Amino acid sequence: MTEAEPFTYHGGRVDPGEARNFRYTVTETYLGDPVRMPVTVVNGTEPGPTAVLTAAAHGDELNGVEVVREVAHEWDLADLAGTLVCLPVLNVPGFIAQQRYLPIYDRDLNRSFPGDPDSTSAKRLAHSIFRNFIAPCDFGIDFHTSTRGRSNVIHVRADMADDAVARIAMAFATNVVIDGEGPSGSLRREASDAGVPTIAVEMGEAHRFQRNFIDAALEGITSVLAEFGMLGAESVHWPGWRTVVAGSSEKTWLRADAGGIVDLRVDRGDVVHEGETIATIADPFKDRTTRMTAPFTGLLLGVLENPVVYPGNPLCHLVHLDEGTRRVIEREEG
Repeated sequence: MTEAEPFTYHGGRVDPGEARNFRYTVTETYLGDPVRMPVTVVNGTEPGPTAVLTAAAHGDELNGVEVVREVAHEWDLADLAGTLVCLPVLNVPGFIAQQRYLPIYDRDLNRSFPGDPDSTSAKRLAHSIFRNFIAPCDFGIDFHTSTRGRSNVIHVRADMADDAVARIAMAFATNVVIDGEGPSGSLRREASDAGVPTIAVEMGEAHRFQRNFIDAALEGITSVLAEFGMLGAESVHWPGWRTVVAGSSEKTWLRADAGGIVDLRVDRGDVVHEGETIATIADPFKDRTTRMTAPFTGLLLGVLENPVVYPGNPLCHLVHLDEGTRRVIEREEG
């Protein structure tokens, strides 16, 4: 029988049966002071996969921070088979400044992986994280929210052509999976290309904790760990219905055709029908109004939270639904 093995990183190790909380230096400030990333590694006494949970690659995306913290510090992991590597705040400078990007370098950390030790500051930081805490793992789940001023329903983004990635995506058990390999430099794409199949989970909005999304994500992690035999006899969850959105023709951001103040008539998670009014946009006097309608029948994955727009600003993210899935959703809601 295979024995449990230590988890090693540059400068340390966590042996089977051990849990460690520590801060790992990933870069330095202008003054030469260390920038340290919080890390929790829980290594079970029984052999199993090594999973990495990551959040706040964008420093203002906070829901995932609480998800990863709760797994690391509130779950009973005494019977864990394998290892959990928990990284609740990847972008420490951005988190401190409550900004999406690295504020010192003005770079997107989630376009800098797997990094490069001889390149830009952002890529050096990404390299330190990737080499020590991503590459040694067997699979990963990376948590995000929508950007400022927008909000998403919880959904998975995954390269469904990769069987190992698809296994995680399906086990996480959200209603919606957006199929695609992800942008170059993103954690999920670069980790998957390096042999660590990884999904991204999008949920809610930036700058806040939203308990309903946090709880749903914790259920998703429980389901994935059950799929890989890491925690007890918990079963893999079935979300009731699921749609896998494949290809740009089946997903679209509906964008404003005029500038003004938005009256959004629908909410994230709603089913809207082709031709249905989604929003109206009016000037301050309400004497010039533009009506925005659904170009096809679909599910609203994300919506605008800030009710003022310029022409071309996104209003909502609409994904295609087939007739059977639509009927299932409407029956559950009815």
